[in-house]
Amino acid sequence: MSQSAPNAAPWDQDFLPPVPAWSGASRALLRPASDPWATDFERDPGLNFSPDYAATRAWFDRLDASSDLIRIEQFGTSPEGRPIYAVIASKDGATFDPAKPVLLIQAGIHPGEIDGKDAGMMLLRDIAHYGKAHLLDGVNLILIPILSVDGHERAGAYSRPNQRGPRIQGWRNTATNQNLNRDYMKLDQAEMRAVRGLVLKYRPDLYVDVHVTDGMDYQYDLTFGFNGESGAFSRSPASSAWLDDVFKPVIYAALEDEGHIPGELVFGVGDDPKAGLSDGGLGERFSNGWGAAAHVPTILIENHSLKPFGQRVLGTYVFIEAALHLLERDGAGLRAAIRADEALRPAEIPANFAPDPTPQRTVAFKGIRYETYRSEASGRDEIRWLGQPDPEPWSLPFYGSRPTLTLGRPAAYWVPAHRADLIERLTIHGVRLERIEAPRTVEVNMLRLVDPTVAGRTNEGHVAISVKTVEVERRAWTWPAGSVRVSTDQPLGDVVVLLLEPQSSESFFAWGLIPEVLNRVEYIEGYAIAPLADRMLAADPALKAEFEARLAAEPEFAANGDARLAWFYERTPFYDDRFRLYPIAREVQ
Repeated sequence: MSQSAPNAAPWDQDFLPPVPAWSGASRALLRPASDPWATDFERDPGLNFSPDYAATRAWFDRLDASSDLIRIEQFGTSPEGRPIYAVIASKDGATFDPAKPVLLIQAGIHPGEIDGKDAGMMLLRDIAHYGKAHLLDGVNLILIPILSVDGHERAGAYSRPNQRGPRIQGWRNTATNQNLNRDYMKLDQAEMRAVRGLVLKYRPDLYVDVHVTDGMDYQYDLTFGFNGESGAFSRSPASSAWLDDVFKPVIYAALEDEGHIPGELVFGVGDDPKAGLSDGGLGERFSNGWGAAAHVPTILIENHSLKPFGQRVLGTYVFIEAALHLLERDGAGLRAAIRADEALRPAEIPANFAPDPTPQRTVAFKGIRYETYRSEASGRDEIRWLGQPDPEPWSLPFYGSRPTLTLGRPAAYWVPAHRADLIERLTIHGVRLERIEAPRTVEVNMLRLVDPTVAGRTNEGHVAISVKTVEVERRAWTWPAGSVRVSTDQPLGDVVVLLLEPQSSESFFAWGLIPEVLNRVEYIEGYAIAPLADRMLAADPALKAEFEARLAAEPEFAANGDARLAWFYERTPFYDDRFRLYPIAREVQ
């Protein structure tokens, strides 16, 4: 397909649904195009443009040079060599006052969904030059304007067909074709490793991850949510309660006062708009799931893709400003909740959440009118959204998530020295480790994997492996120097369990990072095992009874000579003892 000019839109996206009229009070936040500090977004007549990486950085460099309140900090480098930077607004200089809450706003983890960058530029400009410096009296602000900087520069007019602006958008994945919002646990990517370091350095009290939706049409222009909303399960229940009871009402009111329509973060169920809504999943690979497990209160913003870019940017500005005000007033309450969550040490850890087929509750939903029509292209009935707010709220079932696995919490795990790559990932997470300097023999429970399954396709550059059943074998195991003991008695203990238990869908094993455990070493020929098996049958009546029972119960096994001989081989001392023996052990308590 031929490429259009960089700034030429191929069409005006008139295939998208009509836009409901909007003239919110937040339009007063815009500076005129003639203003020397107007952003490129504000200079665009249609409020439908976002600057590229170089222009964005040049604008922030100029703002930094003009104000003592603003500084730029590089905290990583992308695979293609671009600096990944944060813009920090503070009255404390280079060292933050530990008494002040810290708000971290992250934009551009998906670069096409870039609303947070342009909203952050406007707000930081107003803090530096237009009378809003008081927002920093009791709070420090960190903005990551573009996290996926390489994806941001793979820009064009064809990036997100379901999204209304900006007219030139970045690409969803990185230069290594990875989705960063699937990398919060495995920490493959340079960008995510860098942002984890920034979080550990500044310890934000609230972490806001700004996205734009796909999917159905509705009236809301800014939706947001967090794990544990409306009483759902959370690994950080105290923080979730604060977000529910304190944060959400204040932010809703601020947005509504400025003419926006905020809503709960929801996702449609199926093709029927009135079939129901879901929470979209609670997995720790996403920012909100990781935040709950790591006890970093995390908000996921999903601005509505069918609303104009300008409306979405202004709503994001209002959200950030209101969050700053609230953290100044009640940051102490949030910090107390965080400390309470960090002290938790649950004996059982729910994991592997899946959609619950039973609705949790019924919600009132501000829908958009629609009709159906017969599409010649698809040969079926399709939805046509009409752009008209339905005056009557829809009453929809809301489907949450439920755990399909419960994991016990051992006192500690042992990771062998030769898996330095896994030890490095744990260190980047901020997990506390005890590294041994000399070999140590420890009583541990090793896990034998029963019938693991290798996925038939790749996912985020990995071939996933799943296992439903493990057999526990107690061993006195000698760990070489350089191995680490990983205690679960620490704030990140839940993260440790989820990463190191092979049955966890968020584990290193599940992501396919420990495939060597599936390699069997040494085999035996039929001419050798057959006579040995016959001797075993003659010498051991109990073994003979077990074998005959298997033959009677499983005709396929009885008819398969290779399988029969393999059954005996597995019961000899010649069999590979470490085949499917998981190399990470649970310490015996």
